[in-house]
Amino acid sequence: MTRWQHFDYDESDGVATLTFSRPERLNSLTFEVYADIRDLTRELRDKPRDIRVLVIRGQGRGFCSGGDVDEIIGELLKRDTRDVYEFARMTGECVRNIREMPQPVIAAVNGVAAGAGAVLAAAADIRVLAEPASFRFLFTSVGLSGGDMGICWLLPRIIGWGRASEALLLGGKITSRQALDWGLATKVVAGDELDSAVAAYAAELKGLAPWGLAMTKEMLNRSASADYSTGIELEAFTQTLLMTAEDFKEFHAGFKAGRKPEFRGR
Repeated sequence: MTRWQHFDYDESDGVATLTFSRPERLNSLTFEVYADIRDLTRELRDKPRDIRVLVIRGQGRGFCSGGDVDEIIGELLKRDTRDVYEFARMTGECVRNIREMPQPVIAAVNGVAAGAGAVLAAAADIRVLAEPASFRFLFTSVGLSGGDMGICWLLPRIIGWGRASEALLLGGKITSRQALDWGLATKVVAGDELDSAVAAYAAELKGLAPWGLAMTKEMLNRSASADYSTGIELEAFTQTLLMTAEDFKEFHAGFKAGRKPEFRGR
């Protein structure tokens, strides 16, 4: 595993943790941070049996405040159209990798998640928010389209078309409780309970069959853009595959023996 220079990274007992580590800048993103997110999530896709869960979190008061005004926005103004396009594609690849990696991804949102930071959190499978946390999709506030990094595909599927339109057009603050009501937060806890709540989710996910979890993510992604009949067929093919896999047999063996199954992602 590469030594990641632009955020903190740890692997422990099957859980990888990416921690944004620029608290003095509310963990704003730079070109280098984006590139490392892209590369790390790409590498983790090839380690489904070593790393079972990815947690994304931030140091200090914020989760991630989005692109750094000086280090990204100021620099982009100097670049030509092709270079800016390559940057935009790189940021989108970060989200694509999070959605398509086989491991479940948990966002531990301790404070503000704004702009690209809000998109990265939304891309996670489970979003646990501390009470002070909030979302802001503030792209229109800086003169850009509210659609960035695939959020116009993703957000309506999480909170519905109307609420997504309001969030992306106006870019207003979404409190943790509002996020919970809308389905943007999986759970809201007190600030000092965030780490334990995330650890509990990670432990529960680690106890489940990794290939089953991976194919659940695959079905959610593919079925979102498929018609109903296609969705049924996709799930039939997937279940057929998994019903002939070793983990399904292991569940049955464990059940018959009165023990917990030991899933291996086979």
